[in-house]
Amino acid sequence: MPLPTATERREFLATCAALGIGGTLLPGVLWAKVSAGAEITVETIAAAEELAGVSFDTTKRAMLLAGLKAQAKQIETLHAIVLDNATAPAIIFNPEPPAATPMIERAGPATAAPRPAAMVRSKLTPRAVPARLEDLAFWPVSELSELIRTKKVTSVQLTEMYIGRIKKFDPQLFCVITLLEDRAMASARAADGEIARGKYRGPLHGIPWGAKDLLAVKGAPTTWGTPPFKTQVIDADATVVQRLDAAGAVLVAKLTLGELAQGDRWFGGMTRNPWKPDQGSSGSSAGPGSAVASGLVGFAVGSETLGSISSPSTRNGVTGLRPTFGRVPRTGAMALSWTMDKLGPMARSVEDCAFVLDVMHGPDRVDLSVHGRPYQWDATLDVKKLRIGFMEAAFNQERPTKKFDDDALAAIRGLGVTLIPVTLPPAEYGAMRMILTAEAAAAFDALTRSGRDSELVQQDANAWPNTFRVARFVPAVDYINANRVRSMAIASWAKLFETVDCIVAPTNSGQLIATNLTGHPAVILPNGFRDDGTPVSITFLGGLYEEGKMLALASAYQRATDWHTRTPAAFK
Repeated sequence: MPLPTATERREFLATCAALGIGGTLLPGVLWAKVSAGAEITVETIAAAEELAGVSFDTTKRAMLLAGLKAQAKQIETLHAIVLDNATAPAIIFNPEPPAATPMIERAGPATAAPRPAAMVRSKLTPRAVPARLEDLAFWPVSELSELIRTKKVTSVQLTEMYIGRIKKFDPQLFCVITLLEDRAMASARAADGEIARGKYRGPLHGIPWGAKDLLAVKGAPTTWGTPPFKTQVIDADATVVQRLDAAGAVLVAKLTLGELAQGDRWFGGMTRNPWKPDQGSSGSSAGPGSAVASGLVGFAVGSETLGSISSPSTRNGVTGLRPTFGRVPRTGAMALSWTMDKLGPMARSVEDCAFVLDVMHGPDRVDLSVHGRPYQWDATLDVKKLRIGFMEAAFNQERPTKKFDDDALAAIRGLGVTLIPVTLPPAEYGAMRMILTAEAAAAFDALTRSGRDSELVQQDANAWPNTFRVARFVPAVDYINANRVRSMAIASWAKLFETVDCIVAPTNSGQLIATNLTGHPAVILPNGFRDDGTPVSITFLGGLYEEGKMLALASAYQRATDWHTRTPAAFK
């Protein structure tokens, strides 16, 4: 198929411009050529760029090739799926506009998460306060909160201790972008004053924490981990920051993320795994994972779109909770994928995560994807009354973590429950990844068009700059149909959860991409250590908005094991 001449291209572009359809024809023209048997080449891309109103150099076109060919296979896979006209896309449109007043003026409503029932905490056997205050660095929030409530330790003491550890260990770990020392000390003093006057706000009151640096904090840089936004200051607090402030938690640091929420490399280097400091901490919630594991904060808040809580929780040996999509407002958080982004806590225990979710969940009148569904943490829930499934085929597969996974199943059976074999609902999950990349490319359209994507630290074929360019060639029709296929997957998972309350699954299995697409919650926790001393993990899945049951089962597993109590020796 001969390429059009320069004159033909100009005439065609003029016609497109007259019709007002210039940029929209690029995907259709490109994939029409492919469907007719033409091979995608750098010349094809160069001709197509004119229609889209973008321009890439020879090097970038060469990098695009592999991604576009892979994308063509995804589209071919989607085309093979029969879609009934009654299948709607998994995209929710709400015609109600956000509240007209700016977020900064709505601190009251934004901090009022619904509380249908009080939480029921686990019973603790109090431990004596250690002679060396720094020995508290690895204690869970469940215990630290009791020390603060009973005035055996002050928030100022804890905050000073964690700030000192950040200054000591962050030069080795590269997990902190901005230390908020003044803000933290002011909050800690306020917390101690309130507690002294008898006003105790709950288990997070006075507890130091860290925020992944895609959450806006007024007066501090919100860098998103990348040079183009290194000096960005957003003049507002994210909703979750407001809610944690209202709960009396003490924000001590903005923690690293792989730039624009991918990986563990940012403009300051590579965030390290405290169990093996020559290894990255994985991402993109790299800083939260590393900081919690090394005892630099009491807990952290990260985010997940496709594994960004799961992976660093596994790598760093911490407990990570990915709530149901639509459970926690993302107002004030960097958008990567509007239909997949989720915010969640990373901590030292399941119960710690349950405490944080209790504060963060519920509508804020701005993020219209969030629902006011009830949530309750009940540590006394009898897990023997739950229907618990396990992904039998995944557990039977030979994998490096099989021994740990088998031991975890044995420990769960030891809780007195019967495990029900279940199967991963079949769907073309890999092909549906284009939903994420298309939305991400839209979120950072200006970065690509301005050419400032060349400023990003990561520039290989799998990095965001090239991924954004590849995604510009996704046809709108196929993006929408991918969401219709997603609706079919959501229906399959709904049917599965009619038969069970929770599911146990190997962390690195097909469930990860599937449940990020369907919006189901997950909690990831350590279940062993390799010979080199690095952690491995197991995952518990729950039904939509059923975090309470899932967390109760995971917490029962943690009480029966001690993997979550291990700490990296070099950072004690």
